[in-house]
Amino acid sequence: MPFREINSKMIEATVMPGQRLFSQRGAMLAYKGEVSFTPNIQGGQGGIASMIGRRVAGEATPLMTVEGSGTVLFGHGGHHIQVIGLTGDTLYVEADRLLAFDGTLQQGTMFMGSQGGVMGMVRGQVTGQGLFTTTLQGHGAVAVMAHGGVIEVPITPHRPVHVDPQAYVAHHGDVRNKLSTALGWRDMVGRGSGEAFQLELSGNGVVYVQASEEKL
Repeated sequence: MPFREINSKMIEATVMPGQRLFSQRGAMLAYKGEVSFTPNIQGGQGGIASMIGRRVAGEATPLMTVEGSGTVLFGHGGHHIQVIGLTGDTLYVEADRLLAFDGTLQQGTMFMGSQGGVMGMVRGQVTGQGLFTTTLQGHGAVAVMAHGGVIEVPITPHRPVHVDPQAYVAHHGDVRNKLSTALGWRDMVGRGSGEAFQLELSGNGVVYVQASEEKL
């Protein structure tokens, strides 16, 4: 794994010759060694099709290709950082939450409606999260950002997990999602936050939840 957690808001990445990383532009804090940073216009390993998909959705997050030999410190906006290791599976994550990831991972874009049908489309329009979600697949590591830290909540068969859509960060595993409705206590007292709508995840996997309802 190329990432080492320095503290809750900074990570150190090891860059080696012949390998590369991708990071969000503006996330580099400092570096040592012979390291180059190049604006990436190919949409990562997913190529042009991946980039076009996100741009159509208005969700393209500018990336930098990081190459060379040395170490790089990454952080952004004082957000908490969670490093997620993938062992051949697929991570589904909102594009603006990506801080950095292995160049070996295959990047793509998934239309949320394909997982949740009409409800998937409703989720994007009601919660403010996009209809398109970035996917990263393969063996490697991903650093994601969140407000107030992240916890991992297991998703097991016959026991779905309900998440406030504003607190959702990412998930991986054999998981399906849909939007469900419920009357939350905040709606009853007139605040009217997002609790009337919940993201229901079922199957077998893990969902990452931030300790805040604030978007990045």
